[in-house]
Amino acid sequence: MERYSIIHEKNPREIVLLRGSGCIYRKCTFCDYHLDCCTDPAANFALNREVLSHVTGQFGQLEVINSGSVFELDNETMDLIRHLCRERGIRTVHFESHYLYRERIAALRESFRPVELKMKLGLETFDRHLREDVLHKGIPVSEPAEISQNFDEANLLVGVTGQTASSVREDIELGLQHFERLCVNVMCPNTTAVEPDRDVINAFLREVYPLYRDDSRVDILINNTDFGVGD
Repeated sequence: MERYSIIHEKNPREIVLLRGSGCIYRKCTFCDYHLDCCTDPAANFALNREVLSHVTGQFGQLEVINSGSVFELDNETMDLIRHLCRERGIRTVHFESHYLYRERIAALRESFRPVELKMKLGLETFDRHLREDVLHKGIPVSEPAEISQNFDEANLLVGVTGQTASSVREDIELGLQHFERLCVNVMCPNTTAVEPDRDVINAFLREVYPLYRDDSRVDILINNTDFGVGD
């Protein structure tokens, strides 16, 4: 599994896929990323230390993902990330977090100062029925302004039965109003029972993708390894 890469286009940055104790939520019907985990903090730190050794700080930005939330990384790994920021001139770190950790984000930001944190939410869609009744995301609010509180960026998902090209475009437009940046992920087959809807994906690629392909605020992953990490 690739765990270090460089993103050259749209907000150039280094990216690392670290390993944590595992997603504490684990109820999303479409996701199996939580399988990349280990309950041994020492083993996780050993792996994460090797991955982080590749970070150079060349762009002053680092994105850290861990198949869960940043709060599931061990303390030694978090201390090492802070050290790397100081040592290698990293000014901005991008982390991901589930909505249930939202009240811990302010303290995390404070612990990293003067490094700026950009917190990314796995939102998937603003459509509450689809998000909660189908995907089971665990975000029990509806208003975009409330959803985006404490977060700077968001992941959106494309390829779920019930979506349309129009609804995906509406999600992206709402996302750009309420978040600084978006990452639009086209759903890929995995080990869950939720299968990508090819009609939805084809409509997106035909009608929506061309509108945002060159938008500097929108990353679009056609394959879930397009950032160069994962397998």
